Amino acid sequence: LDKRAREILFLRCKRTPMSTEAKDLPCPFVEPYRIKMVELLRCMTREEREEAIEKAGFNLFNLKAEDVFIDLLTDSGTGAMSDMQWAALMRGDESYAGSRSFLDMKETITELTGFEHVLPTHQGRAAENVLFSALVKEGEYVPGNTHFDTTKGHIEFRKAHVVDCTIDEAGDPTVYHPFKGNVDIAKLEQVIAERGVENIPFVIMTVTCNSGGGQPVSMQNLRDVSRVCKAHGIRLFYDSARFAENAYFIKTREQSFADKTIREIVREMFSLADGMTMSSKKDAIVNIGGFIALNDAELFQRCSTFSIMFEGYITYGGMSGRDMGALAAGLREATTFDYLHGRISQVQYLGQRLKEEGLPIVEPVGGHAVYVDVKRFLPHIPQTDYPAQILGIELYKEAGVRGVEIGTVLADRDPETRLERPPKLELLRLAIPRRVYTNNHMDYVVWGLKRIWQRRESLKGLEITYEAPIMRHFTARFRPKA
Repeated sequence: LDKRAREILFLRCKRTPMSTEAKDLPCPFVEPYRIKMVELLRCMTREEREEAIEKAGFNLFNLKAEDVFIDLLTDSGTGAMSDMQWAALMRGDESYAGSRSFLDMKETITELTGFEHVLPTHQGRAAENVLFSALVKEGEYVPGNTHFDTTKGHIEFRKAHVVDCTIDEAGDPTVYHPFKGNVDIAKLEQVIAERGVENIPFVIMTVTCNSGGGQPVSMQNLRDVSRVCKAHGIRLFYDSARFAENAYFIKTREQSFADKTIREIVREMFSLADGMTMSSKKDAIVNIGGFIALNDAELFQRCSTFSIMFEGYITYGGMSGRDMGALAAGLREATTFDYLHGRISQVQYLGQRLKEEGLPIVEPVGGHAVYVDVKRFLPHIPQTDYPAQILGIELYKEAGVRGVEIGTVLADRDPETRLERPPKLELLRLAIPRRVYTNNHMDYVVWGLKRIWQRRESLKGLEITYEAPIMRHFTARFRPKA
């Protein structure tokens, strides 16, 4: 099956007439599942959507879910669980301590990653909170590959600093590089030399790199980063929300791994690190849950104290037994090639359709989302007027589709100067929930963006009327500029 799948790796997006010769017929892509239950959708009128987004302060997070037709805000906790996951829900052991569901989850995590110590948390940012409480101190520096919002927020909340060491190619959405999530080793070495080993508690690699366009990290780069960290005695952790999707790209883009299974690749990835945080709402395909996994027994004990304070006892960590059971089943499913190929092929389909219509996106397309390049879509609007937020609002008004801004709003203000810090990339992310929508839904999204493209020059900027001091994008309110 893997050999056949590699031959049809990416979905053919244009249909061609079928040959009369059976031997000439290419095998079409087929999703590796069938649908048991559906949820009816309601599409409001444009007038209703305009009223809804104005009431929401022009913030897509503030919309009611029932007022959204196609929801691409996030792939976190929004996937469709399998029959095996639903069965695990029914078998959940809700014992306060040492439940069977926890032991099943721990065994699955250890089998996949090799990490012996596991602390469950209610989601990924909670895992960051526990781990960073044990490790991050004021004034320290945490290098990595374009830290995502909660990672950066937890570090800066502790008055420490993030340092982006991503390769330069990641900053150009038009350049093709198979692993735009890679860290530039020279940049990493420079940070260590300038800041000092004693001021760097760890290096964090986000796999795949969300803020950089859902871009993967190569195995060779993980090896190189691990080598540098070991040489300097610095811990290496992964933000692992989409580790399985990263393994898929290693298999399909890194030639030496073409014949390895996803689980073999995953095991090697984690063998290079000291630990991981995980938002299980992504690659474990569950609605809630996360965990920390590591091998250092002393660090595990330190984290356990914070886990009990913030999350609950160390064998449930804010999760129910049934959710831990579903998480374990989801991890087993997500680390198979068939599942990953089906999931990522739909993302590739949306990206290819947008390209066919001449709409600017980040290339190559990543694993969980398509990112519209707003600097090319709305070049007349400066980043300080929040163009990616504008495009997200317009897509909702036009088609009832909800995406999310990954740009100047999400980048937050500098915590010391309070000035805006526009990022290199100004993006509208269209994150595709797992096993939820069909390609017809993707075509509808393309239609909505195409209509906006035709009137793009008429769009104007926004200004903020309210913002929180940190991670403002979740609750900020806006108004159109005069």
